[in-house]
Amino acid sequence: MANIVLVGAQWGDEGKGKIIDFLTEKSDYVVRFQGGSNAGHTVRVGAERFVLHQIPSGIIRNHIICVIANGVVLDPEELIHEIGNLKKRKIRVDGRLFVSDQAHVIMPYHKLFDRLAEQENEKRKIGTTQRGIGPCYADKAARLGIRVGDFLDIPVFKQRLKQVLDAKNKVLKFIYRHPTLSYTDILKRCLAYRKRLLGYTRNTPQLLHDAVHKRKRILLEGAQGTFLDVDHGTYPYVTSSNSSVGGAITGTGMGLRDVHKVIGVVKAYTTRVGEGPFPTEMEPAMLRKVRDWGEEFGATTGRPRRCGWFDAVLTRQAARVNGLDSIAVTKLDVLDNLKEIKICTTYKYHGRTLRDLPSHVEVLKQCRPVFRTVKGWHSSTSQITKFRDLPKLAQQYLRVLEKLVETPIEIVSVGSSRSQTIVL
Repeated sequence: MANIVLVGAQWGDEGKGKIIDFLTEKSDYVVRFQGGSNAGHTVRVGAERFVLHQIPSGIIRNHIICVIANGVVLDPEELIHEIGNLKKRKIRVDGRLFVSDQAHVIMPYHKLFDRLAEQENEKRKIGTTQRGIGPCYADKAARLGIRVGDFLDIPVFKQRLKQVLDAKNKVLKFIYRHPTLSYTDILKRCLAYRKRLLGYTRNTPQLLHDAVHKRKRILLEGAQGTFLDVDHGTYPYVTSSNSSVGGAITGTGMGLRDVHKVIGVVKAYTTRVGEGPFPTEMEPAMLRKVRDWGEEFGATTGRPRRCGWFDAVLTRQAARVNGLDSIAVTKLDVLDNLKEIKICTTYKYHGRTLRDLPSHVEVLKQCRPVFRTVKGWHSSTSQITKFRDLPKLAQQYLRVLEKLVETPIEIVSVGSSRSQTIVL
């Protein structure tokens, strides 16, 4: 038995969905532990492509039990839509998907406040997906949140909704000068959600404790990446939850002793969506090439991703923060056509060499990457299934990354399908 936490070790979009799908072959449970519908995990099975936003990627395999745990903020409308799409594609969901009764619910006013905040702060945008994630987590911390379990008792839910909506409408009216929201309309929508989702609701910490006791194999999946973590990321350009390994514990109710291995996922280069510092960002012409080759557009929003060279300073920090046992490198094949490839080994800041990631975002904005340039292999890797069959220069590139990050590489992905995976 091995319970594994899989985290993104860059700024998200590292290809976690592919790696999760690959690992689920030897798993019994797949658990999503944080984030919301702003995440998008893409899984390809043969000619079919699945984009999952809240439901764990393991749902594609029939033997897996999937859990949306307490650390997730749940968008009920999106979840109902996602369940419907899977059922249309003959994926069995009922009896295999369970939603935590402790998960907080993204309400219609959360999405509205998200949009208003971005408009208000035009000059210092964070670049959110405006799906209500931040405002929902803010309400959770302020003890103004509504949880899935609140739907169970209708009189209590009605009272709770009225109290919260009265407070929200005062802010809309007096701060934003915006029309207030109708209690009746929101209640009607919520009761419709309740009817559709009640059968999926469970005490998921207990469900997972029972699974651990039965020695089931559990895979915990995070959304986003380490440097979007609200504590360890490039604050304030971060998400609103702990997308590093700590979120797996608080977000599921599992204990530290129940986790046996932590794997970090990285691209063979680096990408970032939205605002914030990005030391290794490529020049525009190269960025466009890599974006096109790697299909670097957000699975959830369609936004084009910013592309950069591999940042060993960043990834080494992720290895330390998460206590990574190994890393999975994705999209190696995207670099197949390059004659030269750059790797950032250190930063320069006002003449000083920095080997470690600065904690202050204003310092990071002024850092300049120090690159090591290596030769590209200039041949296709997409059909290779053994490490020894990779071009020698591709092997050398991976070994350089391994040494700089100070963490062994366990998996290499050379394409989007399950078969395009090398296990070292």
